[in-house]
Order: sequence, then C-alpha cells, then structure tokens
Amino acid sequence: MAARISDLHIAREDTLPTPQALHEELPCSDEQAGHVAASRDAVRRILRGEDDRLLVIAGPCSVHEPASAVEYAGRLRELAVRHEDALLLVMRVYFEKPRTRMGWKGLIYDPGLDDTGDIGEGLRAARRLLLECARIGLPAASEILDLITPQYYAELLSWGAIGARTVESPLHRQMASALSAPLGFKNTTGGGVEVAIDAIHVAGQSHRFPSISMQGQAIVVTTTGNADAHLVLRGGAGGPNYDAASVAKAAAALERAGLPPRLLVDCSHGNSAKDWRRQPLVAADLARQVAAGSRSIAGVLLESHLVEGRQDIVDGRKGLVYGQSVTDGCIGWDSTVSVIGELADAVRRRRA
Repeated sequence: MAARISDLHIAREDTLPTPQALHEELPCSDEQAGHVAASRDAVRRILRGEDDRLLVIAGPCSVHEPASAVEYAGRLRELAVRHEDALLLVMRVYFEKPRTRMGWKGLIYDPGLDDTGDIGEGLRAARRLLLECARIGLPAASEILDLITPQYYAELLSWGAIGARTVESPLHRQMASALSAPLGFKNTTGGGVEVAIDAIHVAGQSHRFPSISMQGQAIVVTTTGNADAHLVLRGGAGGPNYDAASVAKAAAALERAGLPPRLLVDCSHGNSAKDWRRQPLVAADLARQVAAGSRSIAGVLLESHLVEGRQDIVDGRKGLVYGQSVTDGCIGWDSTVSVIGELADAVRRRRA
C-alpha cells in the first residue's frame, strides 16, 4: 500500500462560492460604484497635494458586529458632511486581523465569534457592510491580509492598507500592484520606514503572478502597478513616530527615494503605546503640526467605536457590550467627535 504523502494536516474542506457568484448575490449598483470611484479620486488628490483637506480614516479596530458597524457608519457620515470643507472622512472597516500567536482572526474568518469558521458567511457579511457604506455615501477602508479574499470585496474599497507584519512580504507587494484603490504601507513593527518605502516602489511596478479569476479559475495576472501607494507611520518597538521630527525624517526619506513626501500617521498601535486613551493626545499633536503649516501629513488614522475601550470574547456573542471592540481598545464616540473636530479646525487654521 502506497504511503499517504498529501493533505496530512487537513482536517476539513468547505466549498466557497466563486467571487463572481458572491458579486451576483450581493451586487454593486451603478450609484454605489460611482461613489467608490469618486471617493478614490478624492483620496488620490489629497495624497498628491492637489486637495488641501486631510484624509481621516476612523473606525473600529476590527468589525465583529455588523449592526453596530452600520450605526457607526451612519454617525460618521453625518460628521463627514459637517466637516467636508476640511476633511475627507473614510470608515475603517477591517475584516481580517493578523495575530502574533492566536486569537480571533476577524469577521471574514469567524463571523460567529465561536470558532466555527464559516468563511462563506464571513465574506457575505463583509460585502454587505461595504455595500451599505457605499449606499449611504461613506468611503470605506480595510487592511488587505489574505491573498484570495480581496476578489470578493476589494472593488468596494476607497483605501487599503498593508500592515506592519506583511509589509515585507513579496506576495503582498505584488498583490498590491493589482489593487485598484490607493494603498498605504505601514512601517514595520520595529518602527523602521525603509522596508515600507521599498514596498511602495515594488507595488508601483508591473508584476506577473498566479491568482484566481472571478469564476474561481486559477490564472496568471499581469499588473500595471499601483501608482498611489504611500507610507503610513504607526510607531513601533523603537517608540512613536508621530512627532514633527519623525514626520520630517520620514518625509525626507521618501524624497531621497524619489517618492512624494506625503504620508499618513496612525494614532494607534506603536504611536499610542497600544493604549487607546493616548490616541487623542497623538491626534492633538498632529493637529498642531497641520495648523502650523505641515504639508507632509496627508492623513490620520483613528481606532474608534461607539463605546470606548475593549472587551474579551468569552462565549461567542453572549454578554458582549454593543459597539465595543473585541480586539484593540478604541476611543468612544464622544471622543471621536472631538478629535475629528480638532483635526478639521487645524486644516482651517492652516489655510488662514
């Protein structure tokens, strides 16, 4: 009898719908597609310095509860209208979470928060939420972590991110060259920006690599490169990098590399020392830099939800506080309103 040499560690196989089937089940209307296209163009103009508004990407660390995410989106949309003269507000709608060891991996991977791993339903939940954001006219952003799942929803994103743990990955860099939305590369977890700058260069070039088609067929794609890749400062093991000196140093590194000296700054993660309470302090420092005339800061990222802080998943969805993060701690809604107002006022002061 021949020895078994394949699938030795496969415990289960589940069938997923093809990307095309999910698109047909949950279609994007012409109006929704028009909103996504227009909001991407707005993001590009800010990144290129053609629009002096500030890009602000705000929302939960990760979406675990579609209902509270929809409520948050409605509130953020009202803020977006209020401050549209100074800010372009985009909702952070993150579905996949890179884990250092293990933990809940995000709505796509475990929508029931119970380890059943119904990825098909997770993809449906993700697409429904992005369609709702487009329906109400709110741009959406997400981190691109998996190499296959973007086929199911990425056409609905106005901005994307490659995280600190995958910024050095050749596979993510070449995938980034194919994505249609502007894309931010975060500095590494150690805090260095050179790896992210290399990634920006690589993502801007043409690549040829295996992928899957909308029909689920294995194919080889040839890309044109993503001209709108840029740097995101998120701090790291070496400390925060949101202060004026760090921003100037990063902008100078971009210029030396032949890239526009424009970047985004994350108020969370290493810049807040992983303490959500510090995010408003980081944002206040960035607002002062903008008001003083900084043109290097094109945008700001905030981890924000309806209820401040975080909570643990103990028994699935049972007992969870509505609108509170189950991953990193977030600032609450009242603080979000205050921080966004402060950033808007900083843009107005810079103009004056």
